[in-house]
Amino acid sequence: MSIERLRTPEERFSLLPGFPFPPNYIDSLEGYDKMRMAYIDEGEPDAETTFLCLHGEPTWSYLYRKMIPVFTEAGHRVVAPDLFGFGRSDKPVSDDVYTFDFHRNSLMHLIEHLDLKNITLVCQDWGGLLGLTLPMDMTGRFTRLLVMNTAIAAGDGASEGFYHWRDFSVGVPEIPVGGLIANDARSEVNLFDIVAYDAPYPDNRYKAGVRRFPSIVPVEPGMEGVELGLRARKFWSKSWDGDSFMAIGMRDAVLGENVMEMLRSTIKNCPEPLKVKEAGHFVQEYGKEIAEKALTHFKLASPATVS
Repeated sequence: MSIERLRTPEERFSLLPGFPFPPNYIDSLEGYDKMRMAYIDEGEPDAETTFLCLHGEPTWSYLYRKMIPVFTEAGHRVVAPDLFGFGRSDKPVSDDVYTFDFHRNSLMHLIEHLDLKNITLVCQDWGGLLGLTLPMDMTGRFTRLLVMNTAIAAGDGASEGFYHWRDFSVGVPEIPVGGLIANDARSEVNLFDIVAYDAPYPDNRYKAGVRRFPSIVPVEPGMEGVELGLRARKFWSKSWDGDSFMAIGMRDAVLGENVMEMLRSTIKNCPEPLKVKEAGHFVQEYGKEIAEKALTHFKLASPATVS
């Protein structure tokens, strides 16, 4: 299959003072027509534990800039990919390319290519919608979960806030990415951050994924991803035997406390969540505290305690 794509010029990423991590690229994922996926790979490559940080929409791996150093300074490896259509990764032009399976399979191929093991899944928003369906089909690779403001969608509806967001994303001529995140994260985001969140998108042609993602969340019966969501709910409630940590951005009107408590009830032995009162949807903007408390919970706060 030939996929028409755009590639953001590298100079768009020349001003990232808060994100000093060099990108890695792979263009050999099977079935992806040599499209180039970008990912951050920090820390020791042979570390016992890998933190796989999956972003959502309309962000990219930059969202994890406050968490990555916490994990690596404790002796762990961090891999943070940019989904196709986002960040430094190539961006298919056609909205129709963006499907649930298209993105899920790309993540599975990347994990297999890098042969990641003893993975702590770190996810939010679409990072969770996709990521929470991975462990059930990648037996033995995932051992821990750090989950923030997301859900397992399985065709049974969503919050009122989500439908407002979906309607907005369909109706607005162009989604203002940097401004959207700045409005949500408030004082935690500065001018450099806004520039960084806008960097992947020189113009609206690059925003097919940004436009498309809200419309493909599998909230209605028969949508692609529903069966995966149903399987995932069963996996997390019955088969998951790893350790979990949950953080909730309490100002999130789309995937806030009520949605997260429903998710927590689905995850076997998930403890009481960390409630971040100041945080909105993009809870990783308050990520330093979350990462530190998650490491303490997992008993991974220093290399000496890696299990």
